[in-house]
Amino acid sequence: MMPELTLVESVRLALEEELDRNDKLIVLGEDVGPNGGVFRATQGLLEKYGPQRVLDTPLSENGIIGFAIGMALMGLKPVAEIQFVDFIYPGFDQLISEAAKFRYRSGGMFTSPLVIRSPYGGGVRGAHYHSQSPEAYFTHTPGLKVVIPSSPYETKGLLTSAMREQDPILFLEPKRLYRAFKEEVPSGDYTIPLGKARIAREGEDVTILAYGAMLHVALEAAELASKNQKIECEVIDLRTLVPLDIIAIENSVKKTGRMISITESPKTSGFSAELSAIVAERWIEYMEGPIMRVTGYDTPFPLSLEQEYLPSAKRTLDTIEKVYNF
Repeated sequence: MMPELTLVESVRLALEEELDRNDKLIVLGEDVGPNGGVFRATQGLLEKYGPQRVLDTPLSENGIIGFAIGMALMGLKPVAEIQFVDFIYPGFDQLISEAAKFRYRSGGMFTSPLVIRSPYGGGVRGAHYHSQSPEAYFTHTPGLKVVIPSSPYETKGLLTSAMREQDPILFLEPKRLYRAFKEEVPSGDYTIPLGKARIAREGEDVTILAYGAMLHVALEAAELASKNQKIECEVIDLRTLVPLDIIAIENSVKKTGRMISITESPKTSGFSAELSAIVAERWIEYMEGPIMRVTGYDTPFPLSLEQEYLPSAKRTLDTIEKVYNF
């Protein structure tokens, strides 16, 4: 029998197995050592692998990412943790201007195969500086891959793949799912390829594109639509935003003729806008209703109104009905 793990336990297992497999892999970040990370994702790794491979760093995001870039260029495989993605911005220039550009600027002579792990998103009452979803900033960067899992099983397979890539990867972990539920997760070697979406729920009437914690909102709304309105939604878990599985989106929207995307980031210029543009540019002739978005609002992330800010199954259901009945 496979063990049942939470998402954060799945992160730890993936790190542990890859530390065993690859002696060049280094884990680094604030409090990842004796403390085991703020969410305990690295708990026990220092004791097992020692301070040469599990490194506590100063509280300096630009230093963490800069160290990781240097390690990667010298042949190591750094997996750096940024405690909350909200605090990644001091290292933004290192990641965007340096790590993402090395392969191109060196004509393929050098790569920067690092992984930056970070919890993102709301749902845990973390307030303004511990709840943001800034993935769209990074998807705008050629040379950088962006991966967002939605479950323990997906997390281990995607993180293992990320740690074996030769390009820099931002791996965003939905913190509201860290301990939300358990799922069977295989021990031993298995990977999920980057750039390959999955059909989380099959349907014929409306396509819903989602990732991370919003996948579960999409699934809940799809069940409500089926039960209340006999509308059958197809829910696609994108898994990776860059590279994006265009084929999976195409197959679904051509079948259903309707598309909704769900993201918890602010609406303006969010990744949902890119998804809408892709569908409009390529397959508008198949559309039988407006291409709709369910998102957070264009405000700073609130504390007391967190649940009103975050997309809900009810908001999503309203949008499903609007698109379907257009």
